[in-house]
Amino acid sequence: MALGKLGTVDSLAPSRSIFETGEKSKAVSTIPFSEYFREALNRTNALLMEADALSDDFAAGRTDNIHQVMLAAEKANIALQFTLQIRNKLLDAYSEIMRMQI
Repeated sequence: MALGKLGTVDSLAPSRSIFETGEKSKAVSTIPFSEYFREALNRTNALLMEADALSDDFAAGRTDNIHQVMLAAEKANIALQFTLQIRNKLLDAYSEIMRMQI
């Protein structure tokens, strides 16, 4: 039984990003983490701005589709919570590295 790429770091990379849009993107294993995180922040910001614009439109009476407003708000909330959890894990990892004795 051949293990192939089972033991490599690339095998642990996610198969696709939750922040992917419809366009074809680079393979996740070839994207540096900093670029992945920057794209995640940009996508989260876009979702938050879209939800804010839809809620403003609903409050002003320009739209009456409450379902669209609620879905956009929930998408933005989930993306924000995911991004905050990544940030928290990065800070925990940094703190752990700084506590290591040389």
